Amino acid sequence: MNSFIRLQGNVRYKLTLDPGVWIFDDRKVDLTTYFDEEEKKEDANVAYTKAVSKHWDREIQEGAVFPPTLKTEKKFEKQKLLTGTFGIPFEPFLGNAEPNEQAQTVTFITDTGSISFPLEEAKTLIFGFSKEGKPLREDGPIHVYKKDGSNRKEPIKNVKEIIIT
Repeated sequence: MNSFIRLQGNVRYKLTLDPGVWIFDDRKVDLTTYFDEEEKKEDANVAYTKAVSKHWDREIQEGAVFPPTLKTEKKFEKQKLLTGTFGIPFEPFLGNAEPNEQAQTVTFITDTGSISFPLEEAKTLIFGFSKEGKPLREDGPIHVYKKDGSNRKEPIKNVKEIIIT
């Protein structure tokens, strides 16, 4: 099985996607909870203000504490990476490829055929790349999920190539 996926077609830049390195990407999402969570869009300034306020309140109540738990936090993060089920949004990759103005469709070529989405809908897709800490070797390298989770039980599998037309 080839673990790389070519993204090509009616784009300015052809890309080769490597799902093996996405585990280190900060854009990854936990697929065990992703489809159950409500989408929260919050203004960046509001989020920053809340985070600073929370930190300030903690320092007022507890005093300045230098976290001796940093090693513990890293340990739990490592454990999560080794056992988690993760995905990553398709939109940043699509943006990097820069579809031409005439582009309208994204087609996923699989072992059994092809499945197409309108370009705007494709921007919301999620690529699953890890299940229980393991890469998707049997039917991967990625599984394609709709953002609403409507195909979470039956994702698109065995994707070999992505073509923009």
